[in-house]
Amino acid sequence: MVDSFWPRWQRRAACRRPGVDPDSFYPDKGGSTRAAKRICNGEQGRWPCPVRAQCLDFALANDERFGIWGGLSERERRKLKQRRLAA
Repeated sequence: MVDSFWPRWQRRAACRRPGVDPDSFYPDKGGSTRAAKRICNGEQGRWPCPVRAQCLDFALANDERFGIWGGLSERERRKLKQRRLAA
């Protein structure tokens, strides 16, 4: 994969680190999101993703409907967006 394809913030994302399974960020319907959220949030002795906020902003701005973005599932992002619109 060519790094220049990815925006700068995405190249620094924890999900792009060696050994991270990208499929964990797109679980099957009803599948666990735990592994991806641990990577985003820096659990299990890992550093939190340095671009978590940019990732979440991107997902909200682009209405991403699949996957874990910024440490949140699609359902969590939808609820966050609704709360922001209500405020």
